[in-house]
Amino acid sequence: MSTITTPDGTTIFYKDWGPRDGQPVVFHHGWPLSSDDWDAQLLFFLARGYRVLAHDRRGHGRSTQTATGHDMDTYAADVTALTDALDLQHAFHIGHSTGGGEVARYVARAKPGRVGKAVLVGAVPPVMVKKESNPGGIPIEVFDGFRASLAANRAQFYLELASGPFYGFNRPDAQISQGLIDRWCWQGMMGAANAHYECIKAWSETDFTEDLKKIDVPVLIAHGDDDQVVPIEDSALLTTKLVKNNELKVYKGYPHGMLSTHPDVLNPDILAFLQG
Repeated sequence: MSTITTPDGTTIFYKDWGPRDGQPVVFHHGWPLSSDDWDAQLLFFLARGYRVLAHDRRGHGRSTQTATGHDMDTYAADVTALTDALDLQHAFHIGHSTGGGEVARYVARAKPGRVGKAVLVGAVPPVMVKKESNPGGIPIEVFDGFRASLAANRAQFYLELASGPFYGFNRPDAQISQGLIDRWCWQGMMGAANAHYECIKAWSETDFTEDLKKIDVPVLIAHGDDDQVVPIEDSALLTTKLVKNNELKVYKGYPHGMLSTHPDVLNPDILAFLQG
């Protein structure tokens, strides 16, 4: 099992497949999942000669269940520790949902030469919560409800998310995959309840506006227009106004978990952007 140890003693689990001299592609998972959520992408890019890497965020998957550090600054610092330990140069960083926020913060602060391109898929930036500077955001009461549901019965809460809005399985014409639902739930339950509870604040309240303005590498912004978890109007469409060099791809009718429901469409599109 491959791991690195961060400066505060946290063990971060990661996958590192493919040729060591291949172009590195680093995948950043969403809440409350793990690197296993990237199976379809890891295999796709591995088959095309890339060096593919994915880590479990602290408190998630097989990484240390820490008492502290469940915030975007620490998440980005953990990515820095990983990329420094592996000396990744001109890597492509792809983040989904919360992982998209992690990518935005990391890329904005990365050392010169570390990042080549970035991809944000169904990503939480610029900021999700409703406030004076973000009137179109989601009321804080919604996220308070997430925390209450997690604390009351985490397993049931996760089952309802995976069975419903995450993959769009609550839509009348949805083709439901029990396998995806089960995979989502067991990934979630592998992690720590405290980390997942505190991470809700990290992905809902962190403001990435200044991070997005600082990014100077090419960025693909991919979002489904039926994303019920991170609505496109208050995320991708605003992010395009802040990132200097970006390409926006909107997927009609696609849900938040479109990387898993439509990998046959997303994977080639991401590949084309990275190769362009």
